[in-house]
Amino acid sequence: MAKYPTYGREEFPYGDEEAFKQVFFEAYENGREMVGCGKVADYIPELRKADYRSFGICLLKKDGSFLSHGDVETRFSMQSICKTVMLAVALRSFGFAKTFSHVKMEPSGDSFNSIIKLDTASNLPYNPMINAGAIQIASLLSTRFSFEELLGITKSFCMDDGITLNRAVYESEWETGDRNRAIAYLLKSKGVLQADPQQTLDLYIRMCSLNVTAKSLAGLGLILANDGQNPFTGEQLVHPRHIRTVNSIMFTCGMYDGSGEFGVKVGIPAKSGVGGGITCGVKGRMGIGIYGPSLDEKGNSIAGITALEHLSHLMHLSVFDYHPIPENGEKGRE
Repeated sequence: MAKYPTYGREEFPYGDEEAFKQVFFEAYENGREMVGCGKVADYIPELRKADYRSFGICLLKKDGSFLSHGDVETRFSMQSICKTVMLAVALRSFGFAKTFSHVKMEPSGDSFNSIIKLDTASNLPYNPMINAGAIQIASLLSTRFSFEELLGITKSFCMDDGITLNRAVYESEWETGDRNRAIAYLLKSKGVLQADPQQTLDLYIRMCSLNVTAKSLAGLGLILANDGQNPFTGEQLVHPRHIRTVNSIMFTCGMYDGSGEFGVKVGIPAKSGVGGGITCGVKGRMGIGIYGPSLDEKGNSIAGITALEHLSHLMHLSVFDYHPIPENGEKGRE
């Protein structure tokens, strides 16, 4: 039983650090109890090696304070979470109009690697958070950026200089990535892919194979929550209007075909990856990073979703919630 059950407009005691820690620990425990209800991704052989019992959650605030518990230092591959970085870089580099002339911005309602709508309903992928859309974005980026440049950008977005390429995951994914090859060549056949399919796939798979931690993803979440600015250095990494677009796409499409249910139950812009990660940003307040490789049937961390639902409900973190006492002391939303 939660110590501070809150409903409607009842206030959560944000200034009470012990209350904050209590709910955070409850969220971790609730999530940890769910790990046996999912399974690790197995369609990429290297991902099968993950321990399904692993679980960690990290919360990073704008003032630099953080809470963490569990496996928050474990390195794992970023997988689909890299799609948020690639979209932000595309928007920063090419602008809104050009970026979305190559990909749409609608939920697909299909699994992340589906080609049904791409083959039958549209020449352009439905959004940048499914594989087809991310491959399309990668083709655009590959005309201007090297992998090393995008690696450096990812390090700055995640506030983690320790991010490297996981060579074993990259090679495993390259060897078994026939479905992504099919997507790339289908895009080429439609005349919309912006670069050579092999060049595009190499960049995309390398980005998916970057080694991050739950702490890295909390850092990324904080950048997304803070209008694209690093609150510790003051550096504006992405224009606020582009971050608003990224967050909007994440909210509607970031949790695969479970995005609608996640939006109702949690209500925070988030992006998951089949490596077990989730990154999410609570507007103006905090970033949250999760590692939990035991996945539900949609491909999302089952422990992570459980923990986030607990945090969001008790702390009123949903974008649709009433916030009577923001942490910065300013007047809340009415």
